Amino acid sequence: MRVVAVHGAFDGNSAPILATALQDAATTHKTVVVDLAGMTFADSTLLNVLLNFHRGHQLRLARPAHQFRRVLELTGADQVLDIRPTVEDAIAP
Repeated sequence: MRVVAVHGAFDGNSAPILATALQDAATTHKTVVVDLAGMTFADSTLLNVLLNFHRGHQLRLARPAHQFRRVLELTGADQVLDIRPTVEDAIAP
């Protein structure tokens, strides 16, 4: 399992960087965990990157901030994505 941490603001400029990091992690690990605790801002681009990656890989999200958690709930993505309260929970089998 590989953990990819997101830090700071996330927007369209960050999307290719995260998409590449997720793909790189998936080449050697079956499950990829995205630690969202360090994220300070996200627009819909982050959600798109996560959903697109999820379509072909095992993805878990850890520690999403309240604001982004609300976006996940409003869009119904919380019903599709595996969201865990901590990284420890996300890396557990």
